[in-house]
Amino acid sequence: MSILCYHAVDPTWTSPLAVTPQDFEAHLTWLARTRTVVPLRVAMEHMDARGRLPRGMVALTFDDGFAQLEEHVFPALARHGLPATVFLVAATLSPQGQPVDWVDTPPDWPLETLGVDQVLAAAEQGVDMQSHTWSHPRLTELDEDAVRAEMSRSRELLADLLHRDVDQVAYPRGLHDAQARRAAEAAGYTHAYALPQTHEEVGPHAVPRVGVWPGNQAMSLRAKTMPEYLALRHSPAFPALRKLARR
Repeated sequence: MSILCYHAVDPTWTSPLAVTPQDFEAHLTWLARTRTVVPLRVAMEHMDARGRLPRGMVALTFDDGFAQLEEHVFPALARHGLPATVFLVAATLSPQGQPVDWVDTPPDWPLETLGVDQVLAAAEQGVDMQSHTWSHPRLTELDEDAVRAEMSRSRELLADLLHRDVDQVAYPRGLHDAQARRAAEAAGYTHAYALPQTHEEVGPHAVPRVGVWPGNQAMSLRAKTMPEYLALRHSPAFPALRKLARR
């Protein structure tokens, strides 16, 4: 498992979703020195049937498109010369907009997402922008028509905004089922990304990633970027590995 999933990088937000800028800078320094960080599309060309990348290969992804990325992530990626993919909630970029109403541990201030100008500027600088559905629902709680709409509306708006094809989607909260996978494929996404907490079947529309959480240090990244991490995570030995990965 070598596709890392971040959410927010923020100095004051205490949440399982937010790592500090200092820790994030340390992560990038370690990754640039010890791993080969490739664009997500390149990673998909090398993924094996068990969802693993070749040893030493890593891809970086960011879910939700929080506004803090502009200050704390994009400049750091540029300094280190590392590629990354941001999965955007398309409704937040629509004329009517959408508040950030999907976070379980919000800060004391209103969370914001990247605006259209910020998305376009980051894309111009080489950040890959992809879909995180239309409104970030729990897809496993929706009927088939609603899931299809979440997939297709997001892809259409983002493709129109970016003037290019959008063919990657990350499931909100990593949750998916057979219906969601069918909808992603039918909408034209070549790959869809999860965050498995238990054993899941792997495929183009169920690509595993591993979350990066507050307090994770180099030892954690070393474990999480091992090709064997996914199998170890679901083994009886995983509690001991998790203690190691949190250091």
